[in-house]
Amino acid sequence: MADTMRAWRVDTYGEPADVMSVAEVPVPAPGPGEVLVRTRAVAVNFPDVLLARGQYQERPPLPFTPGIELCGEVAAVGEGVDSTAVGRRVVATSIGVMAEYAVVPAWSVHDAPDSMDDAAAAALLIAYQTAWFGLHRRASLQHGETLLVHAAAGGVGTAACQLGAAAGATVVGVVGSEAKAPVAEAAGAARVLLRGDDWIGAVKADGGADVVFDPVGGKAFAGSTKAVNFEGRIVVVGFASGEIPPVRPDHALVKNYSVLGLHWALYQRRRPDLVTEAHAAVTRLADEGAIRPVVAATVPFAEAAQAVQRLADGTTTGRLVVAVGE
Repeated sequence: MADTMRAWRVDTYGEPADVMSVAEVPVPAPGPGEVLVRTRAVAVNFPDVLLARGQYQERPPLPFTPGIELCGEVAAVGEGVDSTAVGRRVVATSIGVMAEYAVVPAWSVHDAPDSMDDAAAAALLIAYQTAWFGLHRRASLQHGETLLVHAAAGGVGTAACQLGAAAGATVVGVVGSEAKAPVAEAAGAARVLLRGDDWIGAVKADGGADVVFDPVGGKAFAGSTKAVNFEGRIVVVGFASGEIPPVRPDHALVKNYSVLGLHWALYQRRRPDLVTEAHAAVTRLADEGAIRPVVAATVPFAEAAQAVQRLADGTTTGRLVVAVGE
């Protein structure tokens, strides 16, 4: 193992393409309860955009390495971690993985599905765990219900469409453009509506939504409160629109619907056993061919900043993955 490695760094806050650069830094050593992973692929996530802008809920001190989700091979383990993990192909989450090696908490590490290559495996954990917990743990999605998915062509949106279809729900996707509609359809949406059209009226005309999966916020949330059914559940996953909408308890009372928050990372800290169970369930579905991350493009390590910027600009579908090493 070399003493130094290439790592992307953020030295000041701003747009990713402007503030991300590659540096040669020492290879980190795992501490107690930690694992050193030789990185093979890193999935680009919207928190990478927020980290670069200094807008994420966690703000590591400058300079820092972005990247929060990887697939790689365990190279070394710290005190208290089973040494037989060395050599395993794994997926993991932690801030600071956009580098040739990364130290991650042992509790964040899971076996990579054998049915997936490195790029797909890198894009699996956060999106599918978020969708799984949102649909099954929080909303208790039932077979035959109607599931409305906002940003249905995005990374977490395609995951929600696939998992909803696998659960026997009728999936309705909302996307921002005609060009994105085929991606949502391929992910399992039985019907795809455009955000700029009267999607609220279309959903209501088809009987309404029993469960809403909303990573967008803003007008998407406000419209969902009109389209949701009696005893429906709206799962708030994020605010990609940049707008945090108000929640009206009087409206929820009158219509008998629920607004449910989902902060998946909190499950990692408080109920890691549930995360392990969900990973096993998602892996089974992957091995059966029911789900697979929609990897729109895999880019070389040198183009990571441009990949994060593309996500920031809102022009992507599916997932972008950075190939780090063979």
